[in-house]
Amino acid sequence: MLKEFLVSDLKSGMFITEVTEQSGHFSVKSGGFVRTQKAIDSLSSKGVRRVLVDMAKSEHVEESKPETVAEVKEPRVKSSFKDEIGKAKKLYNQAKKLQRQALASMKAGRPIDSDGMKEVADGFIDSVFRNQDALACMTRMRQKDDYLMEHSINVSIIMTIFAKHMKIDEKIIHDLATGALLHDLGKINVPDEVLHKPGRLTDEEMVVMRSHVTLGYDILKETEGLSDTILEVVLDHHERLDGSGYPNGKNESQLSQYAKMISICDTYDAITASRVYQSARTPIMAFKILRKESGASFDAGLVAEFINCMGVHPVGTLVQTKSNKLGIVVKSNFVNPLCPVVKVFYSLANKGYIPSKSIDLGAPGVEDEIAKSVKPEDYGIDINRIMAEILD
Repeated sequence: MLKEFLVSDLKSGMFITEVTEQSGHFSVKSGGFVRTQKAIDSLSSKGVRRVLVDMAKSEHVEESKPETVAEVKEPRVKSSFKDEIGKAKKLYNQAKKLQRQALASMKAGRPIDSDGMKEVADGFIDSVFRNQDALACMTRMRQKDDYLMEHSINVSIIMTIFAKHMKIDEKIIHDLATGALLHDLGKINVPDEVLHKPGRLTDEEMVVMRSHVTLGYDILKETEGLSDTILEVVLDHHERLDGSGYPNGKNESQLSQYAKMISICDTYDAITASRVYQSARTPIMAFKILRKESGASFDAGLVAEFINCMGVHPVGTLVQTKSNKLGIVVKSNFVNPLCPVVKVFYSLANKGYIPSKSIDLGAPGVEDEIAKSVKPEDYGIDINRIMAEILD
């Protein structure tokens, strides 16, 4: 089990797997045991502030529980996108590592690190409350063949943003974020020939695919420390208002607000992601689909709130402006949703890259506006590379 510790809380015998926060320019070995106080002091002198510790590999750790980062929280202060994006990247990468471990544990029938998942959820909540645009942007940077792992992370982030917008109690938001991280783990036990089939599934294959819900739920309900709300998110994320969902065909009266919210978040991220049988569609198209299926599949009021909280042009969306430039939405505008901040980087008129520049479309005197959302592949744009470059 991996846990993040402040260096000041390290104990002799702990096994460090990674330095997660460091100032200065000293080189630090990425992993190994710390066996003496001198070694701990050396890390501190080199600017190391936080590290990941593998508790399973650690030796002779005292019974008293040191304070982890999750327990020693710094005051939550609003931050700028520029200040938050670095933290968001680290948090997202930490979540991917933990998700990879969870999928491996589920595959092998071993218990998952539920404490680690809860700590990641804590991190998501803190980041979203400081500046939600940074983590929202990370959900748009997708890696090929990582859909299963990234999807649950993205849904957790989106669910956190949605729940914050709905002013849900923070303890409940934590359960919703944790449940979203866990909601698709059962897919690791679906045969690859079904999970990655490029074409339409047969009726028999669809039954197998739909079994991922109960495959995950049956294991997770035996896992210590998971609340009823967390398990509800896992079990009900494919249920629909009209009873057409699965695995239990629940109807609107049997579904809580949280179940209705997770179904919206899960569907939105799935639509906007590339999968073996479907190319990614724009957020605008995803909103249209959610609206079209409101009433039958999704709660119409919650869909409206979801679109409101995400913005007409969600952060991370690739857009074309009226001035014939391509840019990425980097900041929402909740007063005027049609006028977010866009970082332009490509001229369609000149068919070439330009120095990236942020344009606040809602600022006085700015006449440019968004013409439409576009797909990166339509212009041969490597969106991950572009985002990595212009967001640094």
